[in-house]
Amino acid sequence: MAITTRARLLGALAVTAATAVTTGFVVAGAPDASAAAITPPTANAKFDYQIGGVYEPPSGVKVVSRDREAAPATGLYNICYVNAFQTQPSEAEWWKSNHDDLLLKKSGQYVVDGEWDEILLDVSTSAKRTAVANIVGGWIDGCATKGFNAVEPDNQDSYDRSENLLTKQNALDFIKLIATRAHTKGLAIAQKNTTAFGTAGKAAGLDFAVAEQCGEWSECEDYTDVYGANVVAIEYKDSAYSAACSAVGSKISVVRRDKLVTAPGSGTYIYKEC
Repeated sequence: MAITTRARLLGALAVTAATAVTTGFVVAGAPDASAAAITPPTANAKFDYQIGGVYEPPSGVKVVSRDREAAPATGLYNICYVNAFQTQPSEAEWWKSNHDDLLLKKSGQYVVDGEWDEILLDVSTSAKRTAVANIVGGWIDGCATKGFNAVEPDNQDSYDRSENLLTKQNALDFIKLIATRAHTKGLAIAQKNTTAFGTAGKAAGLDFAVAEQCGEWSECEDYTDVYGANVVAIEYKDSAYSAACSAVGSKISVVRRDKLVTAPGSGTYIYKEC
């Protein structure tokens, strides 16, 4: 299973709308996102992953992913990043003060994803899933209001880091709730960074996949077996990028980005596509 690589600069970086680009996609900022058809990104369209900082997309880009706090790129197909199964580090105190009962605990201690210093959300019961879905659903509504076309809920594999307190079925049951919320608002919704669901994620309502490091972990075809060409892939190493391009680059969108997904001028910015 892929180890999720996510920029944790979200909320710390200023976000601005990109320069308008004319395409055939739904225009970001449309007044009624719920009226839009629910469609995944165009297969194998040129893609850019901007969850760590917003900038004008490279020439020819038709699909872009940005954090939910950012403005979508005008005229492009926009995917909205939402941390749906864990807390953002900058939001941990808000969760503790307002919804401490929805944070996963073991023996009175928070269960934390140590790699990113994120507390896991507790989706172990129907009541808690509903409560968490109401909060995450509000963010999804916000994505639609801003004019995004789709949402990528991150950390769908948090049950693997839950010290056996959560199950894959808990995750799928939660996905059903937020998929319904997304679809109600006219948004497509992605499976993110796990192949463990098999076809169950699609059955729960997921429409396409966003896969970080599938080339590195030799699992790109596990995504395409379920979602066909409706997959976008991001790699952070040249060798993995080459592997992904060789395996699936002729039929899906594959990009090479720097690990912190930074903007041009950062000194670490990398962008390639095949």
